[in-house]
Amino acid sequence: MWWTVIFYFTVVILVGFFASNFSSRGISEFFVGGRKINRFVVALSAVASGRSAWLFIGFTGTAYVMGVSAVWALVGYIVVEMLLFFFFAPRIRDFAEKRDVITLIDYYLERFGSGRLLRFLLAGVIVIFMVSYLSAQLVAGGKAVSATLGIGLDNAIFLTALVVVSYTVLGGFLAVSVTDSIQAIFMLLGVLTVVFLGCSKIGGLFLLKELLEALNPSLVDPLALSLGSFIGFLAIGLGSPGNPHIIVRYISIEDSKYFPIAAVVGTVWNVVVGWSALLVGLLARVLYPSKEVFLGADPEQAFLYMAKDLLPSPLYGLVLASVFAAIMSTADSQLLVASSTLIRDIYQKMLKPDEDSKRLVVLSRVSVVALTVVAVALSAVASNVVFTLVLYAWAGLGAAIGPTILLGVYWEKTNYYGVVAGIIVGTVTVIVWKTFNLPLYELIPGFIFSILATVVVTSLVKKS
Repeated sequence: MWWTVIFYFTVVILVGFFASNFSSRGISEFFVGGRKINRFVVALSAVASGRSAWLFIGFTGTAYVMGVSAVWALVGYIVVEMLLFFFFAPRIRDFAEKRDVITLIDYYLERFGSGRLLRFLLAGVIVIFMVSYLSAQLVAGGKAVSATLGIGLDNAIFLTALVVVSYTVLGGFLAVSVTDSIQAIFMLLGVLTVVFLGCSKIGGLFLLKELLEALNPSLVDPLALSLGSFIGFLAIGLGSPGNPHIIVRYISIEDSKYFPIAAVVGTVWNVVVGWSALLVGLLARVLYPSKEVFLGADPEQAFLYMAKDLLPSPLYGLVLASVFAAIMSTADSQLLVASSTLIRDIYQKMLKPDEDSKRLVVLSRVSVVALTVVAVALSAVASNVVFTLVLYAWAGLGAAIGPTILLGVYWEKTNYYGVVAGIIVGTVTVIVWKTFNLPLYELIPGFIFSILATVVVTSLVKKS
């Protein structure tokens, strides 16, 4: 089993090593690959980095508990990301090339005018939610290793962090994008393998519905969920335009004319892998009717337990690698985004505008390590429920950034003051909504109120 995992880890670290020379040329190469990334790499890395541990750990556990109705958690993001590829991505890519935009904050300041308040607001939102998001990935990595080897969660988290930080520090965005593409293939192969063997175990896919009905008829009802849950699941897609690790992929593509191809590749991958993850949760419910069989009675262990029971050791290593791929494809991207915020947007732009480009790369690598240490520390107190933790970070970024960047791209009148208001209102709404555990997924009110705040303040206040 472990030879597969070791081989996988070795491959991604080698990618980082071979990309290190290119990424050391300057900060643009380190953070966006010099805007020369291949269309297929962009497509696969964009969708893979958006799925994270949520898909294989969190979502499969949700499908185990809820049944077919969990499918609505897939629909929203698949549709939104397809539309982003076709319509939003080309616009922001062309703007980025004309204005030498490297980071998301670069875009905001070029589009709406510079200002310390906007810079610090965005930096705070990105770093805080990104590090929280990263902590969730490390917790998921710990779950994967813990369930497999029976070692302590802390050691498992450290192992995951060590591998991710190694190739990210070495190869920057190029290494991250290439490894994310490799990881996307691992994820696809891993989940399809488990689905195939799970179907064989129960006697075929067509028996799945009958077996689920015998356990609980609601498991096969796609509408067996509350209206609030239904809307909340569909609204997950609203977070995609607000997540910097997805947007930076659009900036990095070699030419905006290739986005239709990237859209097709990315959407097909999203559909196949998403529906396969749903089937894993449903098959696990049939194979393990009681969640007590899982470590800590945690249904988020379903994918790992099912793979371990059904697969021979070498193939189980492949599946374990696919889980790591899901985790690492998001974790590495989040590290780079948070690092670019600190080094490009704060240090270079505000403190050392004339800093040597190669020294900026060195500082960027140091910041990647430092941020990883912080995320590892936070993971010790992170929630045990990956699905919930990821959705919270996803909502925070989606509500603060998504509405303002969409309005900035499609509404010419959007101004500095409106954007500042939208970011503040979106962030505060998500935090308050979550703190008081109000009904409805916090991204929805956060997104709506952020749009309203941006439009109202833009209309009332003219920038001098």
